[in-house]
Amino acid sequence: MSEARKIVFIGDSITEWGRFDDDENLGDNYVRLIHDYLKVTYPEEQLNMINKGIGGNRVTDLAGRWEEDVIAQNPDIVSISIGINDVWRQVDGSEIDQIYPEQFEQIYDEILSQLKAKTKAQIILMEPTVIDEDVDSKGNKLLIPYIEAIHRLVKKYDTLLVPTHDVFLDYLRKGDYPLTTDGVHMNPAGNMLMAITWLKTVKSLFE
Repeated sequence: MSEARKIVFIGDSITEWGRFDDDENLGDNYVRLIHDYLKVTYPEEQLNMINKGIGGNRVTDLAGRWEEDVIAQNPDIVSISIGINDVWRQVDGSEIDQIYPEQFEQIYDEILSQLKAKTKAQIILMEPTVIDEDVDSKGNKLLIPYIEAIHRLVKKYDTLLVPTHDVFLDYLRKGDYPLTTDGVHMNPAGNMLMAITWLKTVKSLFE
């Protein structure tokens, strides 16, 4: 039997989805699918999976709760999915507390630096998925510099990258089955695509 490993998932509503109504606090989302797959595929592994997603969160919110919700957990693996709400404020016309790509990258850099300094966790960065299922939508175009910032952080901190946005756009160019309920929040198919993309990227950590 291998030593127990703790995996923390943190993000916004896409990560949170349903966790507060779930006795295991995982939810009805991609985290749940990843949990169930890993549990049945690697029964010898002692995996403690923790969902710390909170709806509406932006990178500033993660920074505000980083010590308690991530560092204090002393995780072995941390998976981060953030950025949709940072961009959504621009799409919905809100002028309050805008977080533009340079600030987004700076704050994200700071929390990753803390994680590296205070833990030995393997870090997994997920691209924000989509804003609208039209690949040419304003939201998807606005996401590009945020995704580019994440790619730079992946190189700086030598993390794994889950190419969620690229995979979603590729599917949307080919497929005709919806992935979201409203252009942002996942339906079961969207959660499945997120989980599959995560598992393809991360499977080496469990083999």
